[in-house]
Amino acid sequence: MHPLLQSRADQRLGVFTSQEALAAGYSVDDVRTALRTRRWTRLRKGVYTETARLAAAGESDRHLMAGIAVLLCLGAGPVLSHASAARRHELLVPASAGTDVRVTAVDQWRAGRGYRVARAKLPDTDVVPWVAGFATTSAARTLVDCAREWSLQDAVIALDAAVHQRRVRRSELLLAVHAARHRTGASRAARAVGLSDGRAESPLETEGRLALLAAGLPRPELQVDLHDARGFVARLDAWYEEAAVALEFDGQVKYSDPYGGRSPHDVLWEEKRREDKVRRLDIRVLRIAKADLGGAWSRTVADLTRMLATAYSGPRRFSVVRRPEPGAELDVA
Repeated sequence: MHPLLQSRADQRLGVFTSQEALAAGYSVDDVRTALRTRRWTRLRKGVYTETARLAAAGESDRHLMAGIAVLLCLGAGPVLSHASAARRHELLVPASAGTDVRVTAVDQWRAGRGYRVARAKLPDTDVVPWVAGFATTSAARTLVDCAREWSLQDAVIALDAAVHQRRVRRSELLLAVHAARHRTGASRAARAVGLSDGRAESPLETEGRLALLAAGLPRPELQVDLHDARGFVARLDAWYEEAAVALEFDGQVKYSDPYGGRSPHDVLWEEKRREDKVRRLDIRVLRIAKADLGGAWSRTVADLTRMLATAYSGPRRFSVVRRPEPGAELDVA
């Protein structure tokens, strides 16, 4: 590719227009030949990318390339939003969000092949620069816009992960919810933000917490540190103080794909030793796996209900240290 065209394309994840190709010295026949021989791929009318670059891109990047193509066709003003902006911010996006490019504009509403434009106000505080003059909605605005449309579970999972990874602060989410109060689905978004907790470290922890609340069980504390007379014992996924019951959300990934060079056998052994230390303090432990949230959930709920009905008796040989939600210190400041 001509260096001038390559430079322009590199500013937009590899996307360029026919006019830019012509300005770089390509003829109309050159463009047609590049498309016919599949060196270039047409993203939209008059908008292309190199086929090899498109093939090498991941699913999220391919979506963002399609988003740039849509914005090039729409002209100045519209910004990437909703699930498309969520991909740009590297937030969790459920499969149910679909593949359409999502865009928001202040002066138009329309839908076309592979894209949808929503009409809404775009205050400067809700817009952040992206690439080559294009912009997206901010992480907080994006999460609230998504939460207005997604299922409650999908929205809370994305919110938990975003706060945990410090991609957004709770104060920003609260402001975004307030700003969206007159939009369709605002109450749904408010519920999702109210249920979110950035201390959850995995989608399973979020899903499990929501299932507990739906079953009428109390909301547990998340990610507390357990100490005994010698010091730190373990970090617990969830904790019920009065009954001294610990919950561990047991995802398969830590066994099937362990980090730090450990083998699955090492992880299993470490988990056993860790749980033994917790149980020696007379703390009851209940493990919840993904499968338990299905047909066996009623039995798990019954087991936990019985455990919570019995308060911890005897002297406590442990103490619990609560952990603030990630970014909470910034909100206070």
